[in-house]
Amino acid sequence: MTATTIVAFAGVMALGALSPGPDFAIVVRQAAVSGRTRGMATAAGIAAGVFVWSVAAATGVAALLAASATAFTVVKLVGAGYLAYLGIRALLAAARDSGGLVADQGRQEQTSVLAAFRQGLLCNVLNPKAAVFFVALMPQFLGTDASVVDAVVLAVVAVTVALLWFLGVANVVAALRRLLNRPTVRRAIDAATGVALIGLGVRLAATRL
Repeated sequence: MTATTIVAFAGVMALGALSPGPDFAIVVRQAAVSGRTRGMATAAGIAAGVFVWSVAAATGVAALLAASATAFTVVKLVGAGYLAYLGIRALLAAARDSGGLVADQGRQEQTSVLAAFRQGLLCNVLNPKAAVFFVALMPQFLGTDASVVDAVVLAVVAVTVALLWFLGVANVVAALRRLLNRPTVRRAIDAATGVALIGLGVRLAATRL
């Protein structure tokens, strides 16, 4: 595998990571509501999900999922339900009628870094569109004579690109947290991300192979 191939793959991965979606929404909300550490943990969870899909695509598991209407439907419905759950939680936080209660909710969500990581991981892994993306992408860069090392290299590149992007998003949002912590701004963020996550969940549920 040449350096040109790796750079080209990284570029395509970067375009995919930059596309707005549920991963972006949950990193923004976690960083805004729960701070830098939780936002970065969510980013790490998303990167772990990218690794799972990269390996699945390289080993053919993702292709089986993408080819099976039943498996695809099950994963997409579970994923859509999870996004709707996250969206409803955000909307409930936005509906609280005082800044103090909103702030308390934010502190409660800060209690577990592991929970933030898990949220990022599940959000990514339960998105079957990621399977379709990697099934379409990986074979373009892995020839028929590709080795296990080649697949591992691309998986590491995919994880690195996703991790760098979402860590950057988490840190930028966290740097603005003093402004974002204002009750009216916090409620607006919760409302916007809640609506976005529910909308993305509905869109995912309507996705067809």
